[in-house]
Amino acid sequence: MSDGLLLERDGVEAVQDALRALGLDGWLLYEFRQSNPVSASLLALPWTTRRGFALIPAEGEPVALVHAIEKVQWKRWPWASVHYSGWRELEAGLASLLRGRGRVAMETSPRSAVPTLDRVPVGIHQLVQETGVEIVGSGDLVSAFHARWSAAQLVEHRRAAVVLQRTAREAFERAREAAADDRPLTEGALAAWIRSTLADRGVGTDVGCIVAIGPRASDPHYDPGETGASIERGEALLIDLWGRTSEAAVPADQTWMGFLGSELPPRVAEVWAAVRDARDAVLDFLRARWDARETVRGFEADDVARTLLTERGWGEWFVHRTGHSIDRDLHGSGPNLDNLETRDDRALLVGVGFSVEPGVYLPGELGVRSEVDVHWGEDGPEVTTPDPQHDVFLLP
Repeated sequence: MSDGLLLERDGVEAVQDALRALGLDGWLLYEFRQSNPVSASLLALPWTTRRGFALIPAEGEPVALVHAIEKVQWKRWPWASVHYSGWRELEAGLASLLRGRGRVAMETSPRSAVPTLDRVPVGIHQLVQETGVEIVGSGDLVSAFHARWSAAQLVEHRRAAVVLQRTAREAFERAREAAADDRPLTEGALAAWIRSTLADRGVGTDVGCIVAIGPRASDPHYDPGETGASIERGEALLIDLWGRTSEAAVPADQTWMGFLGSELPPRVAEVWAAVRDARDAVLDFLRARWDARETVRGFEADDVARTLLTERGWGEWFVHRTGHSIDRDLHGSGPNLDNLETRDDRALLVGVGFSVEPGVYLPGELGVRSEVDVHWGEDGPEVTTPDPQHDVFLLP
């Protein structure tokens, strides 16, 4: 995944090969105010103030339709351009651009089934349809040419993963020491330490974390703010942290669980075992499918985790998808492991990455999540999170 792929001949030819394999006549990229991260990245566009289109045809040369005052924003575009000023010229230019095309891919998802792919406004969708072409979702193209990690990004992701894991373990130790010494330490203070430490260790871009003690972890997106609750003995502690090494890198994202005490309560132990086993069931499923050289689609992996948690009696409280795409965005544009919030039927293609993070959230009582990252590499699924957690960390 690199900016400007479609500014290079090799990139265009690779996309054209994929278009022909998919039986498509072209890929129409729409961009306006960076509302579409796919087009903004592939075309290496800065902020634009007018609507623009770029057509990558299955055969022939790319063409852009650009507003007359935005030539500077499109100055890196090396192929032909058609310029418009008014809306009549835009509509005529769009019709001309698409004349003779049958099926064209765009970043759209029927009924918004996959929101991270649904980037084209309904009005633009209507304008394109009125030209007579059939619009097809670009999901597989996005996975192959936008969400796929480069070799350098995999290296940087692994580096960030090591830093995150080390920082999380040290954060649990700080919580243990403070509780043992009866020193007040709040969720917000520990979260601030985590963010600062990640930055000091070279993971300073798009850094964030969730620190949640006891029942507060039952909110999957809990935010303690600057203070939050005090971290007390006898409670479970969830730490979710993420970040990347630079703007060009891919982030790492992990969630770990600890307990402020010397013995895990039976109920916490039961929920943890179910969550951990659901995570590992997904990883085993992915490896088995790879070994059999069988395609995996996002919803299938979600079903594995959800089925296990349901069988253990916790399915009702697993209220989010099993995993999200990770590209340069923490929640990326590639396939998610999801058959709850959406039915993501996109295939896991070589080069994409994603989280695996089942969780159980008992309102007002307890929240448990375990999260690791996976890169779907040339040799199969690689868990990039060092030493995935098997037991809850005891913090006496």
